[in-house]
Amino acid sequence: MLPQALSNVIDTLGFLPGVGPKTAERYAYYLFKSDKKISESIAESLMRLHSDVKLCPVTFALIDVEDEMSPFYTNPDRDKTTVLVVEEPLDIYAIEQTHGYKGTYHVLGGAVSPIDGVTPDQLHIGELIKRVNDDNVKEVIIATNPSVEGESTALLLEKLLHEQNPDLKLTRLARGLPLGVDLSYADQITLSAALENRTRL
Repeated sequence: MLPQALSNVIDTLGFLPGVGPKTAERYAYYLFKSDKKISESIAESLMRLHSDVKLCPVTFALIDVEDEMSPFYTNPDRDKTTVLVVEEPLDIYAIEQTHGYKGTYHVLGGAVSPIDGVTPDQLHIGELIKRVNDDNVKEVIIATNPSVEGESTALLLEKLLHEQNPDLKLTRLARGLPLGVDLSYADQITLSAALENRTRL
């Protein structure tokens, strides 16, 4: 019943994660009734997304297409002997906002998930092992997500890295209860981690 062009926009917006049919309809109609320049600006930025952004060949962080490597790696103030491993590129910026980490990063490109068809060979694990050797890395900090997939990936990394470099220092981000959360709302993984990482008073 809707005009074809509007239906096409609704269908396209529906590809975005977390956007259901009603939300897609609301977004599409908003774009239609708003200034044409807003739609043009969005369209132009989307057209440039794949042509102007690429992955760093060393860290697999997001970089501008004209850059050779990520500044998180090339910056001389960064400690290349410490590597913090995350699942996705945007995880880096969450860590950076703390202003408390001065090492480098390594993006796996996901987590091991047999259900979703993600196997270890699809992740940047081999490149991480090579970096450990090439940069004489002293410590690898595993910062995968606190999910079943993230935990499985962390255990796999621990096994593979120790096999290749028995003297390598492997650490993980502390896990536990966030401030302001009731125990009854905490999931099992968070509660288990909080018990395991309990501290003396």
